[in-house]
Amino acid sequence: MDLPQLAESIKHWGRELGFAKVGIAAIDLPEDEARLLEWLAAERHGEMGYMQRHGTRRARPAELVPGTLRVISARMDYLPAAAASPEAVLHDPLLGYVSRYALGRDYHRVLRQRLAQLAARIAAATGAAGYRAFTDSAPVLEKALAREAGLGWIGKHTNLLDRHDGSWFFLGEVFTDLPLPVDAPVSTHCGSCTACIDVCPTQAIVAPYQLDARRCISYLTIEHPGSIPQEFRKALGNRIYGCDDCQLVCPWNRYAKLSAEPDFRVRHGLDASPLVSLFGWSEAQFLERTAGSAIRRIGYERWLRNIAVALGNAPGTAEVISALEQRRDDASPVVREHVAWALEQHAAAHLA
Repeated sequence: MDLPQLAESIKHWGRELGFAKVGIAAIDLPEDEARLLEWLAAERHGEMGYMQRHGTRRARPAELVPGTLRVISARMDYLPAAAASPEAVLHDPLLGYVSRYALGRDYHRVLRQRLAQLAARIAAATGAAGYRAFTDSAPVLEKALAREAGLGWIGKHTNLLDRHDGSWFFLGEVFTDLPLPVDAPVSTHCGSCTACIDVCPTQAIVAPYQLDARRCISYLTIEHPGSIPQEFRKALGNRIYGCDDCQLVCPWNRYAKLSAEPDFRVRHGLDASPLVSLFGWSEAQFLERTAGSAIRRIGYERWLRNIAVALGNAPGTAEVISALEQRRDDASPVVREHVAWALEQHAAAHLA
């Protein structure tokens, strides 16, 4: 088998399937494993218990899938072309900000399908090659493997960056038992820039290349169950699902490519929807309008919780107050608590 030629064919097939770039990595990640263990020991993973349950398997692909020799890493651009300006939405406190990655179809479904097609093509070309495809769906150090595959470097905000394409892309992997030639990692190009650290609303980037998830708005609005700590509620602003601030200010994202993938086009106007309208959704409407979306995974209660906080940070218009009042007696104690907090913010502002 001509392995170098096969590696080039794999990259070509990946591009045909809509991936912007494909690379091949070895599976030894000792330094990343040490950083992972330090991060877990500091409890910076918050309520994400699954991060700790899998332990070192996350950094050892051959323990996750026995026989793995290489990881084929692929990335796909997701920034939708027709979406409202993220900066404009963030500056309008009556609108709800949804992280740009969640505006279209759930990326897990899109990438998993394409990776499976890539893996099947590799298997057809090589015979009995073993493989498994993943995209944020298993204990995998995706960014470290993508770095080793030459897809970019890990920036100070802990996202993967490419000097020609920025960071608005998804990652996925194919684990294989083929001894393919590996690609060379790229050098870092963050330099002395601290824009991402400086802009973070909750100071979640506690040092260059170090993220405390417990302070991160993406974690607080998506992963964190129950009550959002009061110390972070004002900082959430109108961000109701995720946060993109560190990407929006990154100088390398001036080179980011808009996605041509139809599945990532905006659905249901979620790029710039009024908070009051979103807060009025019934559970049935939430389930209908988030079908096939990554947003569905947070559930209706967290959706309302997040919007209640955003409404507490919004101008105290009659419409905002009325929307909050209508959910003062919501069936969920979590929603009731955040609605009460929001109403308290407006009462305090009225008295000031």
